[in-house]
Order: sequence, then C-alpha cells, then structure tokens
Amino acid sequence: MSSDIRTEDELEDRLSEPTAAVIETLGALGGDIIVLGVGGKMGPSLARMARRGSDAAGVRRRIVGVSRFRAGGETDLRKHGIEAISCDLLDAAAVAKLPDAANVLFLVGRKFGSTGDEAGTWAINSYLPGVVCARYRGSRIVALSTGNVYPLVSASGAGSRETDSPQPVGEYAMSCLGRERVFEHFSRPYGIPVAVIRLNYACDLRYGVLVDLARKVLAGEPIDLGMGYFNTIWQGDASAMVLRAFAHAASPPKIINVTGTEKLSVRAVAERFAQLMNRPVRFTGTEADTALLSDARYGLGLLGPLRVGADQLIEWVAGWVIRGGRSLGKPTHFESRDGRF
Repeated sequence: MSSDIRTEDELEDRLSEPTAAVIETLGALGGDIIVLGVGGKMGPSLARMARRGSDAAGVRRRIVGVSRFRAGGETDLRKHGIEAISCDLLDAAAVAKLPDAANVLFLVGRKFGSTGDEAGTWAINSYLPGVVCARYRGSRIVALSTGNVYPLVSASGAGSRETDSPQPVGEYAMSCLGRERVFEHFSRPYGIPVAVIRLNYACDLRYGVLVDLARKVLAGEPIDLGMGYFNTIWQGDASAMVLRAFAHAASPPKIINVTGTEKLSVRAVAERFAQLMNRPVRFTGTEADTALLSDARYGLGLLGPLRVGADQLIEWVAGWVIRGGRSLGKPTHFESRDGRF
C-alpha cells in the first residue's frame, strides 16, 4: 500500500495549502492577523495557511503567532514569514503589550490534564477569553471551541446542531461552554464580531481519532466499542473553514460546527485499518446507543466544501502509521463517555 504523504515536510505543505475560497476571504479581509495559542497542534499549519493565503491574495499583512513556546517552534514559524512572540496569555499585563491586530484567531484551550487540575482548566478555557476580549475589543475574533459542549446524542441520528442547547458532560466540557459564554458576554455590549468554531476531531496523520485507532490496530491492542461512532475532519480542511469564518463573525457570536460529513463507525474503521495494514483486530464491549456527534451541514454550507473525505484520510493514516511516521503522542481519548480527560 502506498500513500501520497510520506514526509513531515509534505504533510505540513498539504496542511497549510489554502483553498481558492480561503484566498478570496483573506483578500477581502482588512488588517493583520494574530494567532493566540499558535504553538498547539493546529496552530503552526493554520498560521502558515493564513500567510500563504494572504500572499496569494496579494495582501501585505503581518501574521503574528503567540504562545509560550515550551516545545519550541519559533524558528520554523519565522522561516515561513510568521512573527513569533513568547507570552503567557494568562498574564493580562503581558497580553496588553501584544501588537494590535484587526483579526484574532483564538486557539488557546486545555483538555488533557483537566482531571486533577480543574481550576487551571477553567482559568485557561473560561477566564482567558475575557482577557483577550478586553485587549482586542476592537478586533474581529474567530475562537476555537469543541463539540464536547453538546451532550451524547442518539447514534442513529445526524448529530447535534448549532441550534441545540449545550449540555456539557464533565468539567472540561463545562469550561469550554464557559469560554463561549465569556466571548458572548463581551461581544454583545462591545459589538465584537465573533465566530465560535465547535470543532470535532481534526486529524493530521500525527494525531486524531483515526491515528489512535490505527496505532491500536498496529500494536494489536483491543478496540473499545463503547463510543461506537465519531466525526473527524482533515486538519487542512478544518483550518480552511476556520479562516473563512472571519467573514461570518458577528455580534452576538456566530456558532458553527466544523467536522466531516460522515458519521464513522469505530468498528468499521478499525476493520478497514486491519485490512490496509494486514493486521488482526480485536474489540471489547459493544456500541452504546449514544455518541458525541455533530451535524456539520450548516458549517459546510457556509465554509466548505471539504477537499479530503474519510476514505482518503483513512488510507493516508494507515500508510503513515505502518511506515513509522511520527506521532505527537497526544491521544484524543475520544472514547471517554464521562467527560474526564
């Protein structure tokens, strides 16, 4: 079996390739872009897509990436024309010194390690948005959130829609709803245009639900079927949709689900990986009647279409994993049904 993506350079190039629609959006967008939390899983390629899309549109603007950079990454960002600033975003005085920008990408969030340090999770997910809104109240903000603010819903349905009432399970999900509410709180009186992106499981070959499943199949580990269904999206498509959301930011905030078009079966995907990698597969448990699922039709109509479907992504992941491609070592723990991460 072969794969079209064999090196990290190729992967990063694919992840950061802007669509024609992204180029159009960035061409019409005025002002600089600052990416808060650029050091996370999605940040570097998203910032690079913003750079490439702006250049392709013929727009001269600063793309500024902000993070604590504990794992480095500043040099690579600068190599691609992105300014890198080290900052503890929980320090309001430090945030006040960040450069002005008409457009803010808010990628900051904490999920893993929440159990045992719930207070820290609330500070990052719910307090920090207020700090950012105070600093950038004259800007347009696109903020990443999560589909975890929704409850587990019937696995036979299409998933939660943007108009459904949030019912977060566990303190992580509660703090993420807190993030959304704080953005809404500041958006309404100050007229800050905000788009809130409820993302469900981006995948970039080095992490994601598909990567978790593929690595378990390769290692001969049993696959838990309790959370029997899921959504996922190629990270390059998710980044494109996030950038396009600048054109739809509003006050009060616009809520948009971002994920793939398909409801995927854990059992079927694991069996497909077993076939592609010539490995046996073992299962434990049975599929529950409910799962964490999002209906992406509204977001896809507004910000799509997608370039990479689930079948292609599964093949890419299988090829990457079986060849020993690097993992970020950050499992999604998508199988958690009690909201503990």
